[in-house]
Amino acid sequence: MDITTSKSEDYLILEISGDLDASSSMLLDSAITQAIQEKETNIIVNCKNLSYISSAGLGVFMSYIQDFKDNNIFFSLCDLSEKVRNVFNILGLEKLIPIYNSEADAKAAKHNR
Repeated sequence: MDITTSKSEDYLILEISGDLDASSSMLLDSAITQAIQEKETNIIVNCKNLSYISSAGLGVFMSYIQDFKDNNIFFSLCDLSEKVRNVFNILGLEKLIPIYNSEADAKAAKHNR
């Protein structure tokens, strides 16, 4: 798995590609930890090139939900493939982590809340 970090307006974009599994989940964990430490308030994870997510990968996202709430961080996922999105839906995780079709949709949702 690879993570590309960029800034777009006042958003930190983490673009992940490849497989998010037990061996690569530490990279994502580190990127999110760094974003929180750097006081980022808007984080979008673009998953357009994410081909697989394991329970360890899901666990990384789940472990930060309270941190996002406590620090008033807008956090969302976007551009999930149907296969990856189904994993979130089956487990009911889309109720805990906002998922949007695109970065533009995520940004619009943040501005409308």
